Amino acid sequence: MENDSMNTSELKVASVQMVSTPDIAENLKTAEGLVQAAARSGAQVAVLPEYFCLMGLKDTDKVNAREALGSGPIQERLAAIALENHLYLVAGTLPLVASSPNKVLNTTLVFDPHGKQIARYDKIHLFGFQTAQESYEESATIEAGDTPGHLTININQVNWRLGLSICYDLRFPELYRQMGQVDCHIIPAAFTYTTGKEHWEILLRARAIENQCYVLSSAQGGVHLNQRRTWGHSMLVDPWGTVLSDLSEGSGLITGILSKDKLKEVRSKLPALQHRKL
Repeated sequence: MENDSMNTSELKVASVQMVSTPDIAENLKTAEGLVQAAARSGAQVAVLPEYFCLMGLKDTDKVNAREALGSGPIQERLAAIALENHLYLVAGTLPLVASSPNKVLNTTLVFDPHGKQIARYDKIHLFGFQTAQESYEESATIEAGDTPGHLTININQVNWRLGLSICYDLRFPELYRQMGQVDCHIIPAAFTYTTGKEHWEILLRARAIENQCYVLSSAQGGVHLNQRRTWGHSMLVDPWGTVLSDLSEGSGLITGILSKDKLKEVRSKLPALQHRKL
């Protein structure tokens, strides 16, 4: 079955998992090595996790690293990585200039195999979580986006429609419905260990099942220098809700095949998307 990945009705994808640090150069080097490994495996699309370029010691670190769209060392390196590896690169999230000088947009950028930036999505839903042990408030340093993200890529004369969302977005099913029918939802994330342990897999599988599409997530997975612990478990889930690949913890990558035939099979035997009333 080695030749399956060459079938034009199939797309080979890779998801990178990282344990990012406060050092942007170090993180970019790690990301580059893992994308190279994805390319060597034959991946045509590679995904990086949320905050892949910077997991700061404090939340304001990302404000100091922000870039204007289309310029800056992080974006230049990402374009080069996509070009050198001849693949589509869904670049997790990086900090872009926001309207407030004290905040950033937490943004996914997509680069094509020529190194051209072809899509952008600014995270809409901002995470807030409070216990006696943990506290997170993304809205303190992040400005929310307001436009759902998706794109269509054409490989070997076949169109693949991809949805773009980020981490906490996963809890808001209306966002995915608004994007319409896609072949795969791509979800870079940095789920906390606490919430990930309870909700991560079930939410990914639910989004796949209800939208009858693949879900490819790219996660942070380990203990960071800022003492934050992320859940990991980068995953590829098929349209029937089956987990095809899962990397529990640490840096690495998963790969898998998206199949148009599998999408058709699931949507024809249980045409739930056609049965919708609202």
